[in-house]
Amino acid sequence: MTLPSLSIVTPSYNSAEFLEDALRSVARQQGVVAEHIVMDGASTDDTVAILQRHPSVQWLSERDRGQSDAINKGFLRATGDLVGWLNADDYYLPGGLEAIARAAHEHPEADVIYGDCVFVDRDGRVLRSKVEHSFDRSILMYFGCHIPSTSTFFRRRLVQAGQLLDCSYRVCMDFEYFARLADAGFRFHYVPRVIAAFRWHGSNVSTLNVQRRAEERLLVQRRFATTSASSAMLDLLAYAHRGKRLLRKAATGNLGRELRLRRMIGHDTQWLEGPNGRQTCQRLACL
Repeated sequence: MTLPSLSIVTPSYNSAEFLEDALRSVARQQGVVAEHIVMDGASTDDTVAILQRHPSVQWLSERDRGQSDAINKGFLRATGDLVGWLNADDYYLPGGLEAIARAAHEHPEADVIYGDCVFVDRDGRVLRSKVEHSFDRSILMYFGCHIPSTSTFFRRRLVQAGQLLDCSYRVCMDFEYFARLADAGFRFHYVPRVIAAFRWHGSNVSTLNVQRRAEERLLVQRRFATTSASSAMLDLLAYAHRGKRLLRKAATGNLGRELRLRRMIGHDTQWLEGPNGRQTCQRLACL
């Protein structure tokens, strides 16, 4: 069996503190063919020096128009059957890319393949669970962007058809992209496996831009929601779809997975650093 190849695009800007983890987490994946493309926005820290130590990584350092622009440039350079983006401060867990590739092979009808992730702190310790469920358009639109972009891949045919990120969105570019793809009829497939670690720290884009995040979320809902609703009604719909999401998780056993994952809060996931991280990742893979 030949699995689909993958292209991983990493947008970066002054991300030297965490970039090495992202690079190594791709390079050490097994069972798949993966190219790694880093689009750097002319960093002034040690980013370029780090990239120069990784000859297998394709990279370009030049000014861009922000994160979405950098991702789009990388997508257009990609040659893999599947493309995804990994932020410079995040990292894949062992076996994550193979799980995505196998799911894509087994479900050729799927255009978007996504899995679970864990939220970790600066040192890679689990902060909270992030277990998802099979795709539901209404949950996406009214509960919010629950699909973790760091654990998501797209068929390259979407990029070839002109489906790129909207650079006018600075915070909710992933939400807008998922909503647009769903509105166009593209098919999503969920993989019940922890694929990646999302590092939560004080410099996250969504943390620094709370007001813009709320404004962009509302723009997406106004554009793609199937019904016109006031802000108050959208709040009620968000509450209702939170319940729908819990029911969907319970029906599929994913609520139990989430509760088991919560018992691992504080555990180290830095699998490239030593046995403690590898042991945690082995447990996560079995959830």
